[in-house]
Amino acid sequence: MLPLLPPGALPNGYLRLAPDLVVEVVSPSDTASELQSKVCTWLDAGCRLVWVVYPGTRSVTVHRSREDVRVLGEADVLDGSPVFDGFSAEVRDLFR
Repeated sequence: MLPLLPPGALPNGYLRLAPDLVVEVVSPSDTASELQSKVCTWLDAGCRLVWVVYPGTRSVTVHRSREDVRVLGEADVLDGSPVFDGFSAEVRDLFR
């Protein structure tokens, strides 16, 4: 797990931090193995929430850990917990 942002002034150069949320929008050239590798890399680095958005199927796969994975369809509600408590959006609204 990577460290949190240090207090005080930002250090010079590249920060070795993982974001709390990553959103990956799948393109036609992406392969399943590439996507899985990216998701695992982010989670292993300490990211707490990864959304993989599939425009072709109008769905979102939510990864909160390697074990906690949910596939959401257009009728489902996407929420931002535990990163953005209080955020929610209907999946169908992402594709309008």
